[in-house]
Amino acid sequence: MAFAPKIITCLIVLTIYMVSPTKSTIQCGTVTSTLVQCVNYLTNSGPLPSECCVGVKSLYQMAQTTPDRKQVCECLKATGKEIKGLNTDLVASLPTTCGVSVPYPISFSTNCDSISTAV
Repeated sequence: MAFAPKIITCLIVLTIYMVSPTKSTIQCGTVTSTLVQCVNYLTNSGPLPSECCVGVKSLYQMAQTTPDRKQVCECLKATGKEIKGLNTDLVASLPTTCGVSVPYPISFSTNCDSISTAV
């Protein structure tokens, strides 16, 4: 009978270590406010301001977990659909233009559920 508590303890410890975060800590408002400086550029209404790339890099640093990256993806798709005149080619190339390597395409057709932190 002394063996049963040890097995239960091991199972509890394994369960704790196997569970990964399933919720994002990033809010859509944060995504929007971080990238607001990019809107004029992305709608062909102005040059690329340095603050835009600062926002892109900041957002990339914030989104380090799979749930966070999925959340950012969903927020970008939802917000992007609300912006009139958005140049999708500029949107797709923005991370690279700002010196950030993103391992998935930036597009309205991106399946956010397929995004992970694995490269």
